[in-house]
Amino acid sequence: MQKIKSLMTRQGLKSPPESLSDLGAIESLRVPGKEFRELREQPSDPQAEQELINSIEQVYFSTDSFDIVKYELEKLPPVLNLQELEEYRDKLKQQQAAVSKKVADLILEKQPAYVKELERVTSLQTGLQLAAVICTNGRRHLNIAKEGFTQASLGLLANQRKRQLLIGLLKSLRTIKTLQRTDVRLSEMLEEEDYPGAIQLCLECQKAASTFKHYSCISELNSKLQDTLEQIEEQLDVALSKICKNFDINHYTKVQQAYRLLGKTQTAMDQLHMHFTQAIHNTVFQVVLGYVELCSGNTDTKFQKLQYKDLCTHVTPDSYIPCLADLCKALWEVMLSYYRTMEWHEKHDNEDTTSASEGSNIGTEETNFDRGYIKKKLEHGLTRIWQDVQLKVKTYLLGTDLSIFKYDDFIFVLDIISRLMQVGEEFCGSKSEVLQESIRKQSVNYFKNYHRTRLDELRMFLENETWELCPVKSNFSILQLHEFKFMEQSRSPSVSPSKQPASTSSKTVTLFEQYCSDGNPFEIQANHKDEETEDVLASNGYESDEQEKSAYQEYDSDSDVPEELKRDYVDEQTGDAPVKSVSRETLKSRKKSDYSLNKVNAPILTNTTLNVIRLVGKYMQMMNILKPIAFDVIHFMSQLFDYYLYAIYTFFGRNDSLESTGLGLSSSRLRTTLNRIQESLIDMEVSADPTATLTAAEERKEKVPSPHLSHLVVLTSGDTLYGLAERVVATESLVFLAEQFEFLQPHLDAVMPAVKKPFLQQFYSQTVSTASELRKPIYWIVAGKAIDYEQMLLLMANVKWDVKEIMSQHNIYVDALLKEFEQFNRRLNEVSKRVRIPLPVSNILWEHCIRLANRTIVEGYANVKKCSNEGRALMQLDFQQFLMKLEKLTDIRPIPDKEFVETYIKAYYLTENDMERWIKEHREYSTKQLTNLVNVCLGSHINKKARQKLLAAIDDIDRPKR
Repeated sequence: MQKIKSLMTRQGLKSPPESLSDLGAIESLRVPGKEFRELREQPSDPQAEQELINSIEQVYFSTDSFDIVKYELEKLPPVLNLQELEEYRDKLKQQQAAVSKKVADLILEKQPAYVKELERVTSLQTGLQLAAVICTNGRRHLNIAKEGFTQASLGLLANQRKRQLLIGLLKSLRTIKTLQRTDVRLSEMLEEEDYPGAIQLCLECQKAASTFKHYSCISELNSKLQDTLEQIEEQLDVALSKICKNFDINHYTKVQQAYRLLGKTQTAMDQLHMHFTQAIHNTVFQVVLGYVELCSGNTDTKFQKLQYKDLCTHVTPDSYIPCLADLCKALWEVMLSYYRTMEWHEKHDNEDTTSASEGSNIGTEETNFDRGYIKKKLEHGLTRIWQDVQLKVKTYLLGTDLSIFKYDDFIFVLDIISRLMQVGEEFCGSKSEVLQESIRKQSVNYFKNYHRTRLDELRMFLENETWELCPVKSNFSILQLHEFKFMEQSRSPSVSPSKQPASTSSKTVTLFEQYCSDGNPFEIQANHKDEETEDVLASNGYESDEQEKSAYQEYDSDSDVPEELKRDYVDEQTGDAPVKSVSRETLKSRKKSDYSLNKVNAPILTNTTLNVIRLVGKYMQMMNILKPIAFDVIHFMSQLFDYYLYAIYTFFGRNDSLESTGLGLSSSRLRTTLNRIQESLIDMEVSADPTATLTAAEERKEKVPSPHLSHLVVLTSGDTLYGLAERVVATESLVFLAEQFEFLQPHLDAVMPAVKKPFLQQFYSQTVSTASELRKPIYWIVAGKAIDYEQMLLLMANVKWDVKEIMSQHNIYVDALLKEFEQFNRRLNEVSKRVRIPLPVSNILWEHCIRLANRTIVEGYANVKKCSNEGRALMQLDFQQFLMKLEKLTDIRPIPDKEFVETYIKAYYLTENDMERWIKEHREYSTKQLTNLVNVCLGSHINKKARQKLLAAIDDIDRPKR
């Protein structure tokens, strides 16, 4: 369609709307023209016509600027052919006719719609003409109404307006009169500390004054209100400063409301922190100044001019602790006020957030910004205020040398500082690095000197100790001592450390929660030392006369066997029952002489042991109060135990001949421990060497001279079993001390820094656990002297072993040896009347004696010059008789070294080949014993060459030992 229109344009034709110049032409188009009718009446072939239209060149449908004539002329060939031109002309006419016919068809097809649209346009023109008539009539009526108003009507309106103005003026005059009287009410409200009301009233007055500023009398009033507002802000700042020492929730609420009305909440927070800083400085200065002036006896103003650092040096030792306590109390009040200030803001922020979510959002963004600023400011202020507190207290601590105080006073100072550090940790989560470092240095120096003095005292106690039993009750516990009272909060004396609950279900109450409304954590209690007396000592070694009587009561019925006695027949080291069960008859037969029944199984310890335990309690007090020095304290505690252990070994266990026995009485761990103690703690030099270096002198200051046993302690009397009572008291007191250290291990492990825990584990595994190992070397000395083994060797040397007949009677040395054991048993009973002998001790004593006796028997057999087969049978008879009688004296099973003797006797019957293998397998025998076995006992049935071979094998075994 568009192509056809374009083509029509180029041919000079116009579309129907464009050919109309006015509305008059509409009628002429309602009936189709003659030309169009002729075109439509011509017979046509639609398909042929469409092909003609399609054959028209595309260039004819281009833009309007295209010149058709010029285009056709340019297409003409240089040589014209009339026939071709006519044919081409006819073709163009056919195309033009097809296009014209197509256009005519289209015009006729759209003619009804075109006519209908022209009718709508005509109707619209008629409506516009009617609207013009209406507008003309409206304007005419408006002119009539304008001319109808009179001068009287306008006068009424003017009077009404004047009346309204006069009413407004009267209201303004009344407001001005009220404003003139406002200053009186503002003064009353300030006196009542109603700051929000005063500010609200002042702001309303200023707003009203600005409304009436066109009155001359208002300018003076406006200036006066501004001065009043500034005065209110000054008083508000003073009221804000009072919050720092005594927080009052109602007072602070009024102050915050007032600042909120002023729009200065951020400024108020800045001012508040400045007041807190100033309050800390003024508080500590006034407290210290008060004590300095009180102790100086005058009120000389020179102290008020001193700096706080210099003022602290004038505090006297007598007033030092009370001043420190009051100083911490005053600082606590400041921190508590800050804590409650934060609580107030947290509570009101939540309330404001809730109300904002329910109400309008107007101003919410600004409010949230202020709230965020205040929150950050308060959080930052926590650390700042705590740092100021630490610096003030540190300055006070450095003003006096703490080494001048006694231990209890020093502990009290540490307790106050520890409580202050606890307050700081709860206050802002800080670890109090400033205070810790300051108090740690002074504590370590103080404690090092204190520990050195205690070590010297311990040496003096040990050198004057007579090793008499300190009578304590059977239920004695170190937690009953004053020094360990601090542990009662965390552990019950009746519950073992392993059974303590790991945590409590109840929520821990902080100091701020505990003392928020009343009280102070730094209040000095008048009875801060426990007034309860210690009830740990027993009279005459028994807790009551009834227990003393029942201890030796006859037990006639089977049910009367005491439980204490039953328990004593259980191995205290392993917890297992002995190999041979103890019969009721045996228990009854030994009810009076049993070594464990006496003293009702009370712990065995001495006064020195008790002093060491008290020292440990004091050390733990310091460690519990000041955990940063835990490692140093535990190290010094370990030295107390080391020195006590070394003293017991030096007094009762040192014997160079012990290790020569080859019985392994001292384990390698015990020897290593003793060597370590001697090298690190014991000063082996008698006097200081003047030529020694300064480093060596400093090292010697850390050491303690080796203690010496008191001359009152006699260890050479056979009647007392060579001081067995003293040895038992000393050794078992060490074992008891080790048990107490084991009991305290969980507490020590809890406070020990993680990086230092290997030291604690090493101390327990290599030192504390070796305490019971000292029993063997100490009681071996008694066992070695209690039985006359040399006399037995002499009696065995007089026996004739080359008999020709099998004997039915044992030799006399067996009876002599058994008499020695019976005498040993009687002496042991006598000693047990003085000191309770625990079952492990009696077992070790019997084991040592039996072991020595059996080895003496083997040594006696090794001294035999001649021996027959009947003589070997006699040896077996003697040993069996010895065992049979010995088993009635002791309940130890199996008999120690029984196989040692029997194996040696049976070796007499071995052949040459078996003997060589036996020698290599049994290296527990000495070279002399093996040589005698080959020369004497086997000489009768082996030749000389075989004997030389066996002796060479013995020499090979002995060579590495040389």
